[in-house]
Amino acid sequence: MQMDFAGRTLDMSRSHVMGIVNVTPDSFSDGGQYHQLDSALAHARRLVQEGAGFVDIGGESTRPGAVPVSVQEELDRVCPVVEAIAAELDTVISVDTSTPEVILEVARLGAGLVNDVRALQREGAVAAVVASDIPVCLMHMQGQPATMQARPRYQNVRRDVTSFLMDRVRILEGAGLAPSKILLDPGFGFGKSLDHNLQLLRSLDQMRVLGYPLLVGLSRKSMLGAITGRDVSARLPASLAVATIAAMQGAAIIRAHDVSETVDAVKVVSALLESGQ
Repeated sequence: MQMDFAGRTLDMSRSHVMGIVNVTPDSFSDGGQYHQLDSALAHARRLVQEGAGFVDIGGESTRPGAVPVSVQEELDRVCPVVEAIAAELDTVISVDTSTPEVILEVARLGAGLVNDVRALQREGAVAAVVASDIPVCLMHMQGQPATMQARPRYQNVRRDVTSFLMDRVRILEGAGLAPSKILLDPGFGFGKSLDHNLQLLRSLDQMRVLGYPLLVGLSRKSMLGAITGRDVSARLPASLAVATIAAMQGAAIIRAHDVSETVDAVKVVSALLESGQ
């Protein structure tokens, strides 16, 4: 399946790695490291050199307990970085945002993907994506960042997550966005217990048959700390394990902090899968 990201066409039947540039002071893993333009651009250069096909720019932390930011503050954080990367680097720029004003502006500046943890539920977000006419990733989150990890519950986590995402797909397609511009993300760690996360990871191949490319974000997450007992800075081996599992099940985009290592893991999976064709 080919997908166009603001003029860059990628084959979504294979796995790609998305590097992360958080221009925030409070993200769970790297908050405060790249919130200046020079450091953010230098980090983006490094990610692309390491093989990232996507660079994901985030101006609002969505970690558990995160405090919302104003529209203007998010614009001030994100837009200069998007503009600088678009002018210099050959990569798909993804912007991790739920804010309509940000969606419209970053699309104008050259972003090729909107990556929304709230699945375009903010007022005006659907219209902004349709007007921008760039792909969007719809993510499942139970609750809001401040409260999402307070005893999450599901009847059946895979069915409940799938049902929510397909409801959002129908709304977006009904508003005029082509199905070929939609990706889905089950939302690991966003209102899920460890068991919920493991059930979703085990069933990615069942979600993939919905026909929309899957984006997964598992890198360094607390579920890996719960399994291994490792601090966030020591979760690379576990992050590579889950990236490999996701790639084996056909995830199209794997969002990762450690790009070089994740690219190597994905290359091994791709070689294995291609050898059986």
